[in-house]
Amino acid sequence: MPNNPTKILLLTTLVSGVLVSVSSNSWLGAWMGLEINLMSFIPLMSNIKNMYNTEASLKYFIVQVLASTTLLFMVVMKTLTEDLFTLESTAYTPMIICTPLLLKSGAAPLHWWFPGVMEGLSWENCALLMTVQKASPLMLMSYLIEINMFTFSIILMSTIVGAIGGLNQTSMRKILTYSSINHTGWMLIALALSESLWTVYFAVYSTLAVTVVSAIKLSGVSFINQTMMTNKEATLMKFMMFTSLLSLGGLPPFLGFLPKWVIIQAMIMNSLAPMATIVVVTSLMTLYYYLKISYSSFMILSTEPKWNMKAPSNKKTSNITALALSSISMTGLAACTIIANIY
Repeated sequence: MPNNPTKILLLTTLVSGVLVSVSSNSWLGAWMGLEINLMSFIPLMSNIKNMYNTEASLKYFIVQVLASTTLLFMVVMKTLTEDLFTLESTAYTPMIICTPLLLKSGAAPLHWWFPGVMEGLSWENCALLMTVQKASPLMLMSYLIEINMFTFSIILMSTIVGAIGGLNQTSMRKILTYSSINHTGWMLIALALSESLWTVYFAVYSTLAVTVVSAIKLSGVSFINQTMMTNKEATLMKFMMFTSLLSLGGLPPFLGFLPKWVIIQAMIMNSLAPMATIVVVTSLMTLYYYLKISYSSFMILSTEPKWNMKAPSNKKTSNITALALSSISMTGLAACTIIANIY
């Protein structure tokens, strides 16, 4: 928790914006919640000492305002042309209102702003952007989303763009961005099938994203080639970072596999086996670029330059938090299986 009172206030209003948005019984109230959330996040992003933070916050502000304006315009237009209170659904209603929400959540093909914004943010803000900022748009989409061609095309594009986009990246932030786009595709599948599925997936994904960010922040890594430069003394830190990454990719022994497993089962039960095949293949591609980061450090004969003088971080609280989160990531699947078998 930040010790700066301004940050605490902004984080409180950020979360309250999400709560207003998801608990509102009208689209106008939902829009107001989204705006409260946006107005709280922009000051958190901005930093006058860092030019990249200012640029990222400006990009994010313009995109989110565009999405919010479009959403308000669409809702007002629908209420004026159809029914003021019930918003009776036609074939195009879900598509019209979901489009600005998809832009807000960074789903493909409306993801173009996401990598650029993530690249200019601090790790704490990256974690917020990948988790909390996706909650309200996705929850609002759950009221409208249907299993149709539009939803399928968005899901396929998100999973494919998220998988292929991360293959040629060297920046850890951009790799996490494309992974987040891929996970957004999975979350949209979960929303289309069942809201409880989405809740489970989002909770696990948020935990894993925070775990990865806390482990990467401790090691001070921003690019792939720096993973080989971390100290041999910081073995635990390396282990935490790479197991968390593999868990986020959905490797079976780890917790990240659990929600994907449940969603694949639900898709097969709903006769969506071809879609399940495509999303599993794209998930394997995301796992490939996580392994690309991890393999050099997992090797027994990994090299380290002699001039590497960077001392490991000694912040005890951060170390304990990262260790606790990564242990949940490693043992979570086993714990869930044991609990399910007991009950």
